[in-house]
Amino acid sequence: MQLLNNLKVKIFADGADRNSMLAMNEHSLIQGLTTNPSLMRKAGVVDYRAFCQDILTHITSKPLSFEVFSDDLKDMERQAHEIASWGDNVYVKIPVMNTQQQPTYELINKLSSHGIKVNVTAIMTLAQVDEVVAVLNQDVASYISVFAGRIADTGRDPVPVMAAAVAMAARNPKAEVIWASPRELLNVLQADQIGCQIITATPEIIAKLNMLGYDLNQYSLDTVKMFYQDAEAAAFVL
Repeated sequence: MQLLNNLKVKIFADGADRNSMLAMNEHSLIQGLTTNPSLMRKAGVVDYRAFCQDILTHITSKPLSFEVFSDDLKDMERQAHEIASWGDNVYVKIPVMNTQQQPTYELINKLSSHGIKVNVTAIMTLAQVDEVVAVLNQDVASYISVFAGRIADTGRDPVPVMAAAVAMAARNPKAEVIWASPRELLNVLQADQIGCQIITATPEIIAKLNMLGYDLNQYSLDTVKMFYQDAEAAAFVL
């Protein structure tokens, strides 16, 4: 609990299950929520607008990020304006490029300049971070989502990348860096140690928060007991 109380990084819940999102909104450690089209499809969402607007009737104060899903830059802009109109706590997720590898920097600049809070997503490189920081309005709040977990999936250490991203984003006082797609509880501490402002976390990782600093001797005993109890339950014999 002491470790949790000392964390400076903000924890945002990542998911698209309605009941889970509403529960996370009530969780004292959760300071915001994010979702994306892939998570929504997995959760069985069929009406994008209806789902988002329903969630926003319950989550009215914590920041909530919803993503555009058009691949056309002009239509992305239209979708972004509609999504932003749904609530003052809404951040509009804009991918750093479309499927044709067209960068969205101009669109990000336009939206941010119009006062829309954007969450630039799917960022993997420091060059992308640098470009995004350069186009964001310094008077409008924004998020820069760097997919540290996916960087790690390629065998690269994400910590130096994330630390450099935080340093780059410091040029814009209204921009906050998100450590996106974490893979384990350790990432929460890593994000905190480098001064990353936000980390997204799945319900599975959030459920492990009470394990921070857990006594390893006790954890060893817990593990041995689990093996023993499972063997008993299976009625194994030799």
